[in-house]
Amino acid sequence: MNSIDPVALRRWIGDGKELAILDAREEGEFGTAHLFWAVPCPLSRREARAAALLPRRSVRIVCVDDGRGLAERLAHWLEGIGCTDVSVLAGGIAAWRRAGFELFSGVNVPSKAFGEWVEHHYGTESIDAPELKAWLDGGANVVVLDSRPFDEFVRMSIPTGINVPGGELVYRAGDIAPDPATTIVVNCAGRTRSILGAESLRRAGLANRVLALRNGTMGWELAGFACARGRTVRYAEGRPGRVAAARAGARSFAAASGVREIAAAALGRLAADPDRTLYVLDVRDPDEYQAGHRPGSRSAPGGQLIQATDRWIGVRGARIALLDDDGVRARMSGAWLRQMGFAEVYAVDGALAEGQPLASAEPSAADGGMAAGHEDTIDAASLAGLRDEGVRAVVVDLARSIDFREGHVPGAVWGMRTRLELLRPTLAGAEQVVVTSPDGALAALARDEAASLTTAPVRVLAGGTAAWQASGRALQATPGNPPDDACIDVMLRPYDRISGVEQAMQTYLTWEIDLPRAIARDGTVRFGAGAHVAGA
Repeated sequence: MNSIDPVALRRWIGDGKELAILDAREEGEFGTAHLFWAVPCPLSRREARAAALLPRRSVRIVCVDDGRGLAERLAHWLEGIGCTDVSVLAGGIAAWRRAGFELFSGVNVPSKAFGEWVEHHYGTESIDAPELKAWLDGGANVVVLDSRPFDEFVRMSIPTGINVPGGELVYRAGDIAPDPATTIVVNCAGRTRSILGAESLRRAGLANRVLALRNGTMGWELAGFACARGRTVRYAEGRPGRVAAARAGARSFAAASGVREIAAAALGRLAADPDRTLYVLDVRDPDEYQAGHRPGSRSAPGGQLIQATDRWIGVRGARIALLDDDGVRARMSGAWLRQMGFAEVYAVDGALAEGQPLASAEPSAADGGMAAGHEDTIDAASLAGLRDEGVRAVVVDLARSIDFREGHVPGAVWGMRTRLELLRPTLAGAEQVVVTSPDGALAALARDEAASLTTAPVRVLAGGTAAWQASGRALQATPGNPPDDACIDVMLRPYDRISGVEQAMQTYLTWEIDLPRAIARDGTVRFGAGAHVAGA
């Protein structure tokens, strides 16, 4: 593998050629300090992340870490799967800082910084929590639309709110608030999706007055108001009645932003270009995607795509093709990607038209070849039987720490793939070790790594923890285990913390507001459809 110094890497960032900067650390470690253009590719989840981030294996790749050798390990693995142009940042993030270049904290930084730019650039109107509360209490003609995914909405929401994830807002708001005298307030947990959701409706020309809820549910709770819990009110499924108006508004914004329109036949030609990376992203609701999608495309719900571009797009300068079935959602998502600085964005018409072949499963990383019935797997009933017989079976769960807290096989221990060595004492004396993960895929990949730590037989729970639950067996929740300081695999949101939630909210909101100053210091970032840094 090659080595590259910070000055040379900074030149690469601006030279107009495709470039992927992959940070090999866990997400929580990445969130402490990282390069603006880096995307998380934790060594522990390398198979899944590489499958999503690197559609073209010959693209330039630079691996980064904090000097612990993780970047070298990731680079070596990438070369082993066929990547041909892999380098490591010499000296890691410490060298980047010594060279006088900016480091950023947090995750999804490009998207968060972009949200602040949008509010300033377009003058997005907002409302604070006390004023909205007074409106709601007074029976004002106002509707609150929550732009987050459904699971976040169910966890907590503004009372009376309706769940309409960001990518669906322009598509569906006209049906929800047909009276132009109705004021629409868009909220999320913090700032970004509130701002982008509200401004989406404004850019699409909705006749209603549209406001962003300043600081979202965090601002609501910091003002002393209680969020609702467990509400499930969301938009009506199916094609909206006012789709023609939504399509016209989306087409206008997309055209002004420089989104290119192509037919489905042209998508094949783009995919066949060996010298360019192409992301094919389906921006519809995930349930629609699961019901049927273009083979090879990935589900990237429009609002979340803009909120977390680094989850789906790892190559700077790549082509991006967006699919939907209505002409609204792909164009709105594409317009915002163009405004973020992505130079070549396509809205594909007809990719999901009647007669096109559709798939029902999303592309995924290899599952380790361990389908149910493999000699190294065990099903839920057999695992329960071992326990009933008194066999000392240790279950190691590789789920994300915050997901483990919410529910796992009773008695399971949490583990991180790259730190399984820490579990050696726990595995001592085990008669059977069972490795699981949400769907079993990550567990299968880590099975041999776990087997190196114990003399006991090691098997993978077939179908993972989801299969255990589907068999009718209960999960165990452990809200304080693992503790906050052990959750380095994720960047804890304020709501994920066991303690200090209010202070974490204040810190998070301040961080978002301060991002424009940090990107100004960085000097490689420009937003606006006509203001691309070379290769952006």
